[in-house]
Amino acid sequence: MALSVQIPKEYAYVVLDLVAYAFLNTWMGIQVGKARKKYNVPYPALYAIESENKEAKLFNCVQRGHQNSIEYMAVFFVNLLVGGLQHPLISAGLGAIYIISRFFYFKLYSTGNPENRVKPVGLSFLALWGLIICTASFGINLLIRDML
Repeated sequence: MALSVQIPKEYAYVVLDLVAYAFLNTWMGIQVGKARKKYNVPYPALYAIESENKEAKLFNCVQRGHQNSIEYMAVFFVNLLVGGLQHPLISAGLGAIYIISRFFYFKLYSTGNPENRVKPVGLSFLALWGLIICTASFGINLLIRDML
């Protein structure tokens, strides 16, 4: 059975969240590149080795902050875009919270003290779970609509 979905005009805010995260991810990548030069970690090494580089932990915290954000990018994008079809303003708000918390996660992790990342990552997970609920709601409503 065919299904049509109307995209509400407020979905534009969801799309703008996506663009904002693309800029944030690019900025984080640039910070990793700068850290490579600063801490002398050549490509293709993903992480610095502490026995070979006394500042390895500092570089690794920068790299790990970006890497972790990349690891969750697909989950964030899918739930933002799908959940936003039914709940565009809620999803856009949760997306903005996620993006801001990811910025602070990266900045605080990059200090070289991994414990600094705990509060921002908790907030990002709350926002992500909110987006997952929005996506689940969209799927449930599609099933219910199909039954009626």
